[in-house]
Amino acid sequence: MDKSFREMLAGYVDGELPEDQRQALEKELSADPQLRAELDELRRLKEVTNMMHYADLPDEVWQGYWQSLYRKLERGIGWIFLSLGAIMLLGFGAFEIFRELFTNPENPLWLKIGVSGAGIGGIILLVSFIRERLFAYNRERYREVEK
Repeated sequence: MDKSFREMLAGYVDGELPEDQRQALEKELSADPQLRAELDELRRLKEVTNMMHYADLPDEVWQGYWQSLYRKLERGIGWIFLSLGAIMLLGFGAFEIFRELFTNPENPLWLKIGVSGAGIGGIILLVSFIRERLFAYNRERYREVEK
């Protein structure tokens, strides 16, 4: 039996084989009982895995998790480090861009002013947007209501 036909079985079961490969595999399946047995086994495996699902945790467990001090500290510290890292990377990128822009005497003054204005404006808008989202999130009236 050709190894490439074995490799095509999963694609055949999932219906993902191109027409020419599907026809070649079906021809080989009609001639090889061992390959047909493997196909049947893969089909049974797919049926079993399609019926599987994760059991949901009870609501009491989730409520305890969301109210735990560790979770709150973990998320808060994670956001702080993520924010600091992003600020450092963005700051370094902006520094390199502005350093190249302002130290190169071939760049015209209007380009330097335009890029500076766009950069400052973008930073102000980004900070404003983040502040607005945090303000709205902290005052959302229906946050605790289940949907």
